[in-house]
Amino acid sequence: MSGATHVTAPGPRLYDRAAELAAVARLTAPAGDGGVLFVTGGPGEGRSVLLARAADDFPGPAHRVAAPGHRVPWSGARALFAALAPGAPEARRALRTARGEDGLAAAVSGLLGGLPVLVCLDDLHLWDAHSRAALAAAWRRDRAPGRPGPRWLVSAARHHRLPDVPGAETVRLGRLGPEGARALLLNLCAPPPAPPVVRRLVEEAAGHPGVLVSAVRRLGTARLAGGSPLPEQPVDGAVLTEVYGGFLKHLPADARRLLTVVALAGRTEANRTEASRTEEGRTDAGGREAAHRLPGVAVDAVLGGARAAGVPVEPLDGLVADGLLCRADGLLRFEDPFLGRAVLASAPASRHHGVRRAGAPRPVRTAVALARGERHRADRLGPPAAVRALAPAARGRSHLVRGLAALAGGPVMDAHEALLRAAELLRDRAPAEASDARFLAMEAAWAGGDVAACLAALDCGGDAGGTERDFLDGLGAALTVRLGEARPALARVVARDGAEDDPRLLLRAGSAALVLGDTAAAARIHARALARARAEHRTALLPRVLEHLAYAELRAGRYSRAARTAREGLRAAEPVEQPNTAAHQHAVLALVASVTGDGPAVAEHAGLALGTARPHGLVQAATLAEWALARDELGRGLAAQAAARLVPLVRPGPRGGHFALRMLVVPCFVEAAVASGRTAEARSAAGEYAVWAAQGLDGPAPALLARCRALLAQGEEGEEAAYWFGEAVRRHEGCGNDFERARTLLAYGTWLRRRRRPGAAREPLRDALVTFERAAADGWADHARSELRATGGAVGGTADRTAWGLLTPQQQRIARFAARGATNREIADRLALSPRTVDHHLRGVFARLGIRSRVELPGVAGPDPRAPGQDGGTEAKGLVSSRARRSAGSS
Repeated sequence: MSGATHVTAPGPRLYDRAAELAAVARLTAPAGDGGVLFVTGGPGEGRSVLLARAADDFPGPAHRVAAPGHRVPWSGARALFAALAPGAPEARRALRTARGEDGLAAAVSGLLGGLPVLVCLDDLHLWDAHSRAALAAAWRRDRAPGRPGPRWLVSAARHHRLPDVPGAETVRLGRLGPEGARALLLNLCAPPPAPPVVRRLVEEAAGHPGVLVSAVRRLGTARLAGGSPLPEQPVDGAVLTEVYGGFLKHLPADARRLLTVVALAGRTEANRTEASRTEEGRTDAGGREAAHRLPGVAVDAVLGGARAAGVPVEPLDGLVADGLLCRADGLLRFEDPFLGRAVLASAPASRHHGVRRAGAPRPVRTAVALARGERHRADRLGPPAAVRALAPAARGRSHLVRGLAALAGGPVMDAHEALLRAAELLRDRAPAEASDARFLAMEAAWAGGDVAACLAALDCGGDAGGTERDFLDGLGAALTVRLGEARPALARVVARDGAEDDPRLLLRAGSAALVLGDTAAAARIHARALARARAEHRTALLPRVLEHLAYAELRAGRYSRAARTAREGLRAAEPVEQPNTAAHQHAVLALVASVTGDGPAVAEHAGLALGTARPHGLVQAATLAEWALARDELGRGLAAQAAARLVPLVRPGPRGGHFALRMLVVPCFVEAAVASGRTAEARSAAGEYAVWAAQGLDGPAPALLARCRALLAQGEEGEEAAYWFGEAVRRHEGCGNDFERARTLLAYGTWLRRRRRPGAAREPLRDALVTFERAAADGWADHARSELRATGGAVGGTADRTAWGLLTPQQQRIARFAARGATNREIADRLALSPRTVDHHLRGVFARLGIRSRVELPGVAGPDPRAPGQDGGTEAKGLVSSRARRSAGSS
């Protein structure tokens, strides 16, 4: 329970608690400046009721915080700040403060300031050790003089060792007296029970308020009124299990088993004593007293029986020190007789035959047999009852760990199944962990390219609310192409989670931004997640954050940043052994290398990515790697090979590419397919791309669609292709992806040059060249430079003039002739060489100058040292004149 409570009605009525209420009044007095009051007691003795009464009576804000359902480090502090803070962001900031140097005291002071606030912490013994230590340090911390602090009212089990806090007061709840128990009983029953029933219940409950309440609830109206006889034991095993069951559940397993040995041995001894009393004719009230208090058992006998049963004896000293067992005169007995009977009621039934242990007394032999019954079945049928009782949460966390391991370095669909199972098991027991498991299950299915599995992960969050509900609904709508529903929900996720400080929530917001097509926001949010992960030293989370950021930067067209992030991601993934993340980073680096034109790097990174992606089912990484290989082939003029590689990626279905990347690959496929004569397939893919581009999920899509239509119109009337090229350039202005804009300009300039419009081609080619050079896309820059030289345009100062000086005089002479348009035969005739020798020299020239064809020679050929009209100029004119005469003669 948590939340602010104000006085609206009288609080719960308490009986025989005058001293305890007086201690609470001293703590909450208006003139006080804060402090700590500890309240200890056994199960059902009224600790929680006292806290509720104090919260109701307090005149100012009061907060009650129950122990979390698990002991994950800092889970108690997280629950405390969730109750004190006005919202989730403030609670997360307070938790970070509490875990830092300033500690929990500074975090609480930052949330409450100097207000007089009552903070009631219930069941401190069930809180995690990290939170208990932080609370103890805060309570010991000196407050500034005159500055009031919060009032801390803290309950704990009687056996719990309380921290040493100077000035703190401790109140130990006891049992009710006869008058208090009778008053409580009369308050519980309407109409009042019969007097004999009152006397019997007060006697049986022995002043225990929780036992009395449970017994009344189980008896029913008829028995309470005296119309039906009471059972032989009104306070039976069911009543005691209800009161003490939770307490026993949270004891360590070995301590529970040792208590079982003691209780069973005590019961056997009690039965033997009662049998002897019956034989002697003494059947007085001693039988009922035996039912209330188990007799003591010899310590040596208990130790021997425990060892024979395989029950560890190490917890014995702790049980005695905590007051659960009492050791006197060589005997062990339960300090609280109800606890011993509750242990008996919860002990598993044994299917063993009698256990014969040499030298062990009969009570211990019986205890050994019964105590081993649970473990005997476990050996044959599965986990023991203690494990089965904790199975849902324990198995959920086990599946979560296995899912995380598979997501990092195994088959991702195995990770999906494990994480999905973890989300189901943890949903009611650890909602925060269940939420993480759902998101990770969705991520695993996304990496595996399985839309149905993604939807299954989203559908298992039926109890989610708030921003998580928006994410589940929005992404589910996007995957089922209901974009009208998806956009507002995902936009809320980006706005809310994008302003958080938790890296996990930032990852969710970044994913939502990518689905919406807002790549700039996705890159910004993931960069913030990276900063938070670094600040919090989240070593295991860091590779995942870098993976998301590299992909967001790739989508945004920031290729140099994407490469830098991916390389850092590889370094971060190696020490924590996350090969799946490394495969995705290699795929990003392969795509970046396909932009820069580094063919060997493309092959290397794509090979490394596919080596992990194929066996582990990483469809997203495999699609990126294949796309990089195809784009490199297209850049090297291998259009047919690139088209063949891209065909499977643009086809829908389980054997195609990744569902979220399929449409992004289409423009590259259309370019390769048109260049290789597969126009029908290109036209079909472009038609589907047009439908997708109209949905507004990718900024450059409208411009790329216009480029596809221009490429498809090249074989038709020139006006249509010119229109679509112009429209593509215009649409690129606002989308922000400079590389794709440069590719469109290159295609446009090439089309103009081939239509013999060199003057018009130079401007788009120059723009493309400058953009490629700025992006360090050397391969594409070379292509643009070659096209620009073919138009007769200058390419600026990019040529290496020193390389020209390294050519031999003969190579320079041949290169000048070739730059002026002479053929190999014409150059051979003029210089008295064979055409093969000319060809050999030209190959050497190309290699020395770093060019690929003679069309690039005009831009790199050095000046003729001889003035025009002398030998060089005359030779060139003669070559051109002779070619002109041959052309005229042939016509």
